[in-house]
Amino acid sequence: MQTKLVDFGKRSGLKVHPVSIGAMRLPDEEQAIRLMRQAIDAGMIYIDTSRGYADSEIKVGKSLKDGYREKVILSTKCSPWIKKVEPDDDTSAECTYKRIIESMERLDVDYLDFYQIWNIDRRERYEQAVAKGGMLDGIKKAMNEGIVGHAGFTTHDSPANISQYIDEADWCKAILFTYNILNTSYEEVIAKAHDKGIATIVMNPLGGGMLTEDSPVIKSTLSEALGTQDVIGTAHRYLAGNKNIDTILCGISKPSDITSTLENYRKPTLTDGEKNALEKAMRKLSSTSMGFCTGCKYCLPCPADINIPAMMSVSYLDKLLKVPRRASEVYGWTVSEMNQERSALPSSCTRCGRCEEKCTQKLKIMPEIKWLSENYEKS
Repeated sequence: MQTKLVDFGKRSGLKVHPVSIGAMRLPDEEQAIRLMRQAIDAGMIYIDTSRGYADSEIKVGKSLKDGYREKVILSTKCSPWIKKVEPDDDTSAECTYKRIIESMERLDVDYLDFYQIWNIDRRERYEQAVAKGGMLDGIKKAMNEGIVGHAGFTTHDSPANISQYIDEADWCKAILFTYNILNTSYEEVIAKAHDKGIATIVMNPLGGGMLTEDSPVIKSTLSEALGTQDVIGTAHRYLAGNKNIDTILCGISKPSDITSTLENYRKPTLTDGEKNALEKAMRKLSSTSMGFCTGCKYCLPCPADINIPAMMSVSYLDKLLKVPRRASEVYGWTVSEMNQERSALPSSCTRCGRCEEKCTQKLKIMPEIKWLSENYEKS
């Protein structure tokens, strides 16, 4: 039994399955083609890829041969602050149009249903994107030529800023947000976007893999709240019950990613009582509730250029939530050369103590940074 398609935002006029394809971490080409077609045949017709996802576009393109292109809503994205294909990439319309054409060549298609501005994470990025002669004008040129259907953006910005963008962006047909049982900070702006007719897409429905880890902390908290330790099933049922979410991205790397997610979406959604109990329980696991780093950034700037809030987040994930794999991923991105605001390594700490003097939570930051240096830096 296939789940009924829903409106993909009123603005686009399209229909979508509540579960869609996240193509960030596809396996080797042969397996990727098989998985992509399995997902499409099961009804998962929206595809999220990117020029920045290694060879994802190429694998997706090969998956869409033999009539599969006509069955899907295909979306890709890029931005120079996340991925510079060439050193002189910028936010100009010319550069954006060039990247659109390149993505189409890699996907081997003559049309993109969506092209998104990748990760608007601050007002400055939004202004660059929508400025005259900026990224949006490059997308609109492609739309005028009939090779792109719709424009949208992905975001990690503050809810307040996103709310303003929603009011201003009459051109926007879809927004990709982070949302899951551990992070509901975008709930109100997701609802606002939905009310405005903008398609709402959720990434990280399982917390970037965090909820797939065998965390005794999360399991025991869920057990106390709902009498179950089925973290993944509960996370999916929670999202399925939110009528303001049009679709979630299911990252596929093996067949069970597809089958288990679809199975969970066929289950009854949480009752109001279950939903309230779950939200109350999950709030207890927040960094703030646990008396840890709140991300206020008063500790910055660090004289050694360490991104202290990000590093403290790694410590929180590993030591408090017991999800070391996710902690390692966050650490890797924090110090990655791809991250234009990358942090210095923890071993750069000079133990000057300024961060602890300014910390509103009076946390012992220096021991945490030392622990990260000893446990996360490669020898």
